[in-house]
Amino acid sequence: MEPTENLIVILDPARAEDFQRLVDYTKRGRLTAEKPGAYSCVVALMTTPNAGVKFRVAANTIVRPVEIRNVVGVLPGKDKDRAAEMVVFSSHYDHLGIIEPVAGDKIANGADDDASGTTAVVALAEYFKKKNDNARTLVFAAFTAEEIGGFGSQYFSRQLDAKQIMAMFNIEMIGKQSKFGPNTAFITGFDKSDFGKLLQRNLIGTPFRFEPDPYPEQNLFYRSDNATLARLGVPAHTISTDQIPTDKRYHTVDDEIETLDLANMTAVITAIARSSAGIVSGQQTPTRINPEAVSQRP
Repeated sequence: MEPTENLIVILDPARAEDFQRLVDYTKRGRLTAEKPGAYSCVVALMTTPNAGVKFRVAANTIVRPVEIRNVVGVLPGKDKDRAAEMVVFSSHYDHLGIIEPVAGDKIANGADDDASGTTAVVALAEYFKKKNDNARTLVFAAFTAEEIGGFGSQYFSRQLDAKQIMAMFNIEMIGKQSKFGPNTAFITGFDKSDFGKLLQRNLIGTPFRFEPDPYPEQNLFYRSDNATLARLGVPAHTISTDQIPTDKRYHTVDDEIETLDLANMTAVITAIARSSAGIVSGQQTPTRINPEAVSQRP
C-alpha cells in the first residue's frame, strides 16, 4: 500500500528479525508496474520515543525503467463463426534469478517453476499447428514477471476483450508427480466453473485424470497467472502437479532440470491436448467465473 503522506514507523526492538528481513528486501529494490508516489515511509527499529522527539531523515530513491516482455504466438481459428473466440494456453518463463548462494550455487533456474509449463505451451503450440483444425483462435503465451507480481499477465489481460476468451489453460509446475500418483494433475479453482469437469469428461477411457486442487489453504488459484483473467470472468484455471507444501526444491537453487520427471510432463501435456479438444473445436464452452466471487484474494 502506497503511503499518502510521509511516515515514520517505529518498530520495537523485539521485532529485530522482521526488521532485518525488511532491510534485506529493500536492498534488492523492487519492480512495480506503477510509478512511485510522492511520499515515503521510513521504518526505524527503536523503543517508542518520548513526546517532542524530532526526526530528520535523508534518503535517495533511484527509479529506473525496466523493459520486460511477454512472448505470445497466435494460431488463427479456422471456423469463421468461431475465429473471434479465443482459447489461451499459458505459463510464465521468468523465475527468481540470482538468490542467496547454497554450496556456491546462487542461480535459481526454475526448471519446474516454470520451465516445465513453458515447455508444455511450446509443445501444445506445435501440436495444434500440426493438426491445423482449430475452430477457435488459440493464443500461446509465456508471461514475464509472474514471480514479482504477475505484471506480464496483467498487461496481457488489458490487450484483449475478456468476453472473447472462452478458456485459459495456465500450466504451472508439472515436472513432478502429483499427490494423486502417476497420470494425474490438479486444477485450481475447480469449483468456480465447469472447466475441470469438462476436462475430466473428455479424458474418460484414458489412464489420465484431473483432480480438484488438494491444497486450498495455499490459495494457488490466486497465486498464478490465471487470476487476472479469472477476475474478468474468464474460466481461467491453473493445471499443476506440484506437491507444494512438501516441495523442498520450490524457489531454491535445486530446481534443476535433472530433478524433473519428463515422463510425467509428457503425460500431463498429452492429457491437456486431449482434454482441450472440445473447447478448441468450439463444441464445448466452460461456464464463466463470477468476477465478484474472485475479486479479492482470501
